[in-house]
Amino acid sequence: MTTAISYPNAPDLATDDYIVIGLATCFVKEDGEVYQIEVIEPIPSAALEALLKGIPTSYKLAHATTLGSILDGDSQLLPDGFPESAQFGEEFVPRAFAAARTYKRRESAKSLIPLGTNYSEFKYSIERKRVLNAARVVTKEDNVKQHSHTHKVL
Repeated sequence: MTTAISYPNAPDLATDDYIVIGLATCFVKEDGEVYQIEVIEPIPSAALEALLKGIPTSYKLAHATTLGSILDGDSQLLPDGFPESAQFGEEFVPRAFAAARTYKRRESAKSLIPLGTNYSEFKYSIERKRVLNAARVVTKEDNVKQHSHTHKVL
């Protein structure tokens, strides 16, 4: 049984809907320096299944909870066991709604991490740094030289 609708931007979701949120180690580049930060992000069911198979990830911890325990309207609530210094990821609320929908669609994923528990046995690695504000600059040198006959009709 679900509770009353409490999210005007997501009428199909309720406060007791299951969701997994993770604590990831990310990096921010400022003034040529790279700084490490911890980010709280929702983890969709397909991503969680992949992470549990042992792929390297920047997630240290995953917590299975309900939408109502992390969202109060459009404001985020810091989950128990997460450091005060952790930041919520960009677009957290719409991403949380999207992730919660994946668990509604794939009920079996809810058994991977039981409600109210944490999972920290990930293959944690920051070898490939996740830089959040990285900008891609395309230059002329990035263009691929094509063979002279590529566009000719022979």
